[in-house]
Amino acid sequence: MENGEKKRSTGYGRPPWTFRGRALYQLHLVKAKTARKCIPKELRLVEVFGYTLGGFFLANYDDSPAGSFDELVVIAGIVWNRPTSCAWAAKVLVNSDEACDHGRKEVGLPSQVARFTKRIEAVPKHRSERGLLNSFRGSSDFCNQKNQEHVQVTEVKNPTSIDVCNINLSISVPLSKWMGPAIRMSLPSYSGHTENTPELLKYSCQIQCRVRAVKPAAVTIERAGEDEQHEHEQSLSTTVLLSKPILALEFSCMEMQVQAPTVVSQYFKHSLRTP
Repeated sequence: MENGEKKRSTGYGRPPWTFRGRALYQLHLVKAKTARKCIPKELRLVEVFGYTLGGFFLANYDDSPAGSFDELVVIAGIVWNRPTSCAWAAKVLVNSDEACDHGRKEVGLPSQVARFTKRIEAVPKHRSERGLLNSFRGSSDFCNQKNQEHVQVTEVKNPTSIDVCNINLSISVPLSKWMGPAIRMSLPSYSGHTENTPELLKYSCQIQCRVRAVKPAAVTIERAGEDEQHEHEQSLSTTVLLSKPILALEFSCMEMQVQAPTVVSQYFKHSLRTP
């Protein structure tokens, strides 16, 4: 394929592909030496003091070309793409066979099928809570309750399944029902270098949503016996998920348009390796 040639989509129809729903975008400080194990050596990692910016994107789509489904994208780090930067996904888990197939074959993602088991627990807010945040709110009645949502993600590896992580989200329910300002943003990403898509690809997600900062979700891992290859892949994703969170953003009323990826492998024949 020539540089910049677009991959042709099949089952999803003509791009851009539109996804509607809600998501949590959580940013973590990830050690650069961990991120480098996940990304192609031709790409230059954006790092400061030995760390890059990774994390995860946990989404629930009410409407998409594959219908409703859940998705967890583990982001290993940020790589340089003059004049901006792009994210690199170390692992993508979805509870839709069609979405998994599309991600692998059309977008070059390391997609796997998984189960998402959810449980929501209501936790009454105590009026005795104090702190700097409440002083800014002006009243402890800013929120009438806090919900705890537990999401267990289990990767399906026929004939077995492997628990990937448990994500515990603390969701405040504001009395004002304010969901944050409406924004538009672009999330450029690289993909490819997989068994299904050996080329290096670049694609972009254009997002419109309401956004607000929320308390970072707590991630826990249950370790179990695994085969050697899967254990290596799993350990890298685990390290990213367990790294230090620095910011969590809740996307509501989200509409995301994913552009068709382009092949950019030849562009990286120029030296971009970190000395």
